[in-house]
Amino acid sequence: MQLNLKSGMKVLDAGCGPGRLTIPAAKKVSPSGEVTALDIQEEMLTKVKKKAAKERLENIRFLKAGLGDNQLTPNQFDCALLVTVLGEIPNQQAALKEVFHSLKPGGILSITEVIFDPHFQRRKKVAELCESVGFHLKFFVGKPWAYNFLVEKPAN
Repeated sequence: MQLNLKSGMKVLDAGCGPGRLTIPAAKKVSPSGEVTALDIQEEMLTKVKKKAAKERLENIRFLKAGLGDNQLTPNQFDCALLVTVLGEIPNQQAALKEVFHSLKPGGILSITEVIFDPHFQRRKKVAELCESVGFHLKFFVGKPWAYNFLVEKPAN
């Protein structure tokens, strides 16, 4: 199952790093959609800005913040991406709560973990964290060492 990004969607790339997913997502949701590239490191946001300028993408918003800092607007995003980032966040529950509240009802959070990441999070822990803040598992694919969860904010 894919995220099925479409024009007009609003996407959060949380812990965007150098923009490996930000740039393709911005292309997918253009011309009327928007991607928010969130990272705690200014140098990562600078890298994404350079890539976006090179690609002439103007639908990326940049936000220097950490997840859990309450910098996101409630009910703003259709989809959020969290790729090999969760283990780097000190207060994971606060971070997932903020993502939960920033998603529109029915919004999807995609969490990807790969064991080669030094901050790898095990499937059981991620599932429990997601459930504790109100997400419902929509889809899972993978193995114990590399997986992707799609969790959904309930529509009501």
